[in-house]
Amino acid sequence: MKRNIVIALALLLSVCMSAQTVVTEFSPGVAANGVNYVLPQTQLKVEAAAMKIVYTPGEFAKYADRYLHIGGVSAEASILWEMTKLEVFQEGVPDTSKVFTVKMKEKTVAPMVQLTPSGILLAVNTTVPYEERVLPSARSTHHRLDARQYLTEDILSATSTAKMAELAAQEILDIRESKNAIKRGQVESMPKDGASLKIVLDELNTQEEALTQLFVGYRDTTFLAQSFSILPTEDVERKVLFRFSQKLGFVDADDMAGQPYYITVKDQHTVVLPTEKDLQKRKIEGLVYNMPSMASVNISNMQGTIYERELPFAQFGTIDMLSPTLFNKGATTKLTLYPATGGILHLEQ
Repeated sequence: MKRNIVIALALLLSVCMSAQTVVTEFSPGVAANGVNYVLPQTQLKVEAAAMKIVYTPGEFAKYADRYLHIGGVSAEASILWEMTKLEVFQEGVPDTSKVFTVKMKEKTVAPMVQLTPSGILLAVNTTVPYEERVLPSARSTHHRLDARQYLTEDILSATSTAKMAELAAQEILDIRESKNAIKRGQVESMPKDGASLKIVLDELNTQEEALTQLFVGYRDTTFLAQSFSILPTEDVERKVLFRFSQKLGFVDADDMAGQPYYITVKDQHTVVLPTEKDLQKRKIEGLVYNMPSMASVNISNMQGTIYERELPFAQFGTIDMLSPTLFNKGATTKLTLYPATGGILHLEQ
């Protein structure tokens, strides 16, 4: 999604070196001459990717070992799901208890403010690239080939399935022999150049694969990604995030048909929180940003730990303020924040 840039322009540009950019707490219903911004809470998102494999047996499946010496071929159709990837990332969700206003006052140079589409503060006096993560679309790959077009008259006129399988297997062996003869240059009319040779071999390979599918079947695959979110406001102990079944794929967290994937989040208290007395004394005097606290994140299933890492969470920390003088008239201060936590990414004067 395109980044949303809100630019606050000064009303008056008269010189006054003591003037400062003013930040206040947001007052609902009160029209403020400025730009409102919000700080985020940190949402944890787990993006899981899986592959669905649909096996369709060939009509000659039970003859695969007898005529082609291919063992272990199943004559039963099946569906199998496999987890292929699990990614963990964070995103910012507006915290409605942390809304502030950058006021545009006379004799003040108001800053340029970049916000996300949901109003979360991204940057001041500069811009940064911003795109919301998009879940990949499902995609399927089909592997079935039309073997019927390669069946000879003798195969089609055979009076039993066993005889058809025998003749189809012989056709496969003949194709393999033809390919070997071409590669050795032992045919009477060889292709004239490399491109022609490739065309001939590709066609023979397609014929062989199509006829072989009559014995070993084919597998169609579908790749699917699903996202699961959690917004912890306190420690989370082995909460079922989702379940996954090898037969059904992703299922609801309370569906016992799937194996549970647990998530644990524990605040590491890396930030000293203000006391009630401190909060009562606190006065908003500068640009407000988050000071996130680190938390340990663990994702596991019945086999053990899949993911383990410490990550910053805005809601486990507190807020702080930058000195108003950083944005005085004539100042060139540039500030960028992490969109997922509201913490300072870069501060340049």
